[in-house]
Amino acid sequence: MTDLSADRGGFSACPACDAAPLAGRIAAAAGAGGRGDVILSLPGVHCAACITDVERALHAHPGVRAARVNLTLRRVNIDAPGLNADDLIPVVEAIGYDAHELDPGALSATSADRTSRDLLMRIGVSGFAMMNIMILSVAVWSGAEDATRDMFHWISGAIAIPTVIFAGRPFFASAGRALRAGRLGMDVPISLALILATTISLYETIHSGHHAYFDAAVMLCFFLLIGRYLDYRTRAVARSAAEELTALEVPRAWRLGEAGEEPVPVADLRPGDLIRVRPGGRIPADGEVVDGHSEIDRSLLTGETLPVAAAPGQALMTGEVNLTGPLTLRVTAAGRDSSLSRLTELVAAAESARGRYTSIADRAARSYSPVVHLLALASFAGWVWATGDIRLAVNIAAAVLIITCPCALALAVPAVVTSASGLLFRRGLLIKDGTALERMAQVDTVVFDKTGTLTMGTPQLVSADVIPQDARPVALALAQASDHPLSRALAAALTGAEVQPAPVDGLTEHPGYGVAARWSDGKVRLGRADWVGADAGQGALSSSFLAVGDAAPIRLEFADSLRPGAEDCVRRLRADGQRVILLSGDVPAAVADIAARLGIDEWQAQVTPTGKAEAVQDLTAKGAHVLMVGDGLNDTAALAAAHASISPASALDAARVASDIVLMGQDLSPVADTLRTARQAVRRIRENFAISLAYNILAVPFAMVGLVTPLFAAVAMSSSSICVTLNALRLRR
Repeated sequence: MTDLSADRGGFSACPACDAAPLAGRIAAAAGAGGRGDVILSLPGVHCAACITDVERALHAHPGVRAARVNLTLRRVNIDAPGLNADDLIPVVEAIGYDAHELDPGALSATSADRTSRDLLMRIGVSGFAMMNIMILSVAVWSGAEDATRDMFHWISGAIAIPTVIFAGRPFFASAGRALRAGRLGMDVPISLALILATTISLYETIHSGHHAYFDAAVMLCFFLLIGRYLDYRTRAVARSAAEELTALEVPRAWRLGEAGEEPVPVADLRPGDLIRVRPGGRIPADGEVVDGHSEIDRSLLTGETLPVAAAPGQALMTGEVNLTGPLTLRVTAAGRDSSLSRLTELVAAAESARGRYTSIADRAARSYSPVVHLLALASFAGWVWATGDIRLAVNIAAAVLIITCPCALALAVPAVVTSASGLLFRRGLLIKDGTALERMAQVDTVVFDKTGTLTMGTPQLVSADVIPQDARPVALALAQASDHPLSRALAAALTGAEVQPAPVDGLTEHPGYGVAARWSDGKVRLGRADWVGADAGQGALSSSFLAVGDAAPIRLEFADSLRPGAEDCVRRLRADGQRVILLSGDVPAAVADIAARLGIDEWQAQVTPTGKAEAVQDLTAKGAHVLMVGDGLNDTAALAAAHASISPASALDAARVASDIVLMGQDLSPVADTLRTARQAVRRIRENFAISLAYNILAVPFAMVGLVTPLFAAVAMSSSSICVTLNALRLRR
């Protein structure tokens, strides 16, 4: 029987909702709820109803004490002493969700949520302190003098000094690391400005000075923390795809020994060991089949929609899915030597290569920081030489540092990214990487995967009319007896036509071939052409054959449906002058059919995961800026190697992690919107840098000649930050 199945780690229809709300799809569960004994990847969950279904089913299973679904990571942590993934995966699959075991040891704990909360807390503290100090400052500006003025300064200092120490810690820590490494980053002048403003204010307060600048120090800290938080949020979602790939490796295998089957860690497998792989399980190590017959779903690794028959002597790779019958394999490579491990290394190398891209702000900061220090030092030295007044020179140097403080520069990119993120989010796209928009704006070539990306990856019966009315009940009875993707598609089509299954006897599934039974004193079969005695012929469509008694077998054709918006997306990309290429691991006939339907002239079939990454690298070497759009494990290396990348939310975890932007809905048309929005966003970023540069050119001379106090410098700095933010908000129009 042939197959047109989805990527086993990719698309899986949400049985609880046909059109899950966008907000629900990205809403995160509040945590894993403790460390579970088993962690399962759930690539098909999309909404709150999915969470309820999965958790209810697991809680009802004997031995499960707790189960908590994390919707963002599409995982479920299960506390079930004495149970393993093999016991729990069927529970989840029984309610219609694909599930894969993840290795907890390969998943690094993330502190993203904790860091985000920490920054928000510091923003809240500094904002609250700033408002209180400003109230006290109003009293001073209104004419308070002598002891009254000093009292307000001391109260302001009592609020400001611990606030700056606490809220400014991220900048101080970063500056310390930079100085220990012998370099200057943006956080060095920031830290120096905070320290100088606070120190000068304390000095003025002790000596009953007329002016203290505690409000300037706290205001500076507040705005800088906002910029830091916005920048952090654009990067926090990204995690290492290599870690996800490692976690996808099956952590245990059933090894055959003298005492029978025993579960062992995959790391303990050695070449020559015999292992048993049950139906529905993934291959834990590269090996050769020594006993058993089945069909293998390779869509996870290669994108092939047609299953491969497995028989003794057949070589299988780690990560493939055993569909129908039990297999005994002799291990040829396991652990670090497996094909999946080699793919993991390829992805890690590709990610490192893409790490060469840095944001415009990062590049600007390399020259910005030394210039700021030189200007402040020159101001200090010049005023000491001219007046001999160190106190005045320090005040002017502090004003220069504050007025040139890179707050507008720090906000230039994250303010635009946040605005663009909100715009794209409303269109169904989630930006994960702060540099993604910059790279998206440079794209001139778009490479698509086929199965699960341009198509839905699920087989559908082309027409039920080929099945005679009297044969439909028996066809439904046979289809319901198998978990094969084509059988499920046939059963869905006939059930939708209100067909009732016929009473058949002796239902038997023959792994790798199909289902047989007896009906009305005759044999009936549903399965592969050679097994039912039919001619398979040629064609782009997947087929199964129904044989009823002595009648000629009936060919049942199944087609993969296009993803909504695919035609519109390709048309708009071509209209914008983009070069569009289709790379797929599927057979040439199937790829040619989809390419013709979408009007894609350039396509390649039967491309391996390594081949996809090499194709992207070759395009890059020729000067192209490639956007890769894919969803499977076979696309992960190409996603990481591309100049920019997008994957659907239904994609495998590793593919989503390797991508820069996640497409939350099923409609593919927003991909074209992304490139247009990215070009607009980069224009806004450059305008923000122009605003920041113009502000510094105008403001710095005034500060250097002593016409600006540290307080006025903080107000001017805040004004420039507000201008940058307002310019970024123009993107939403």
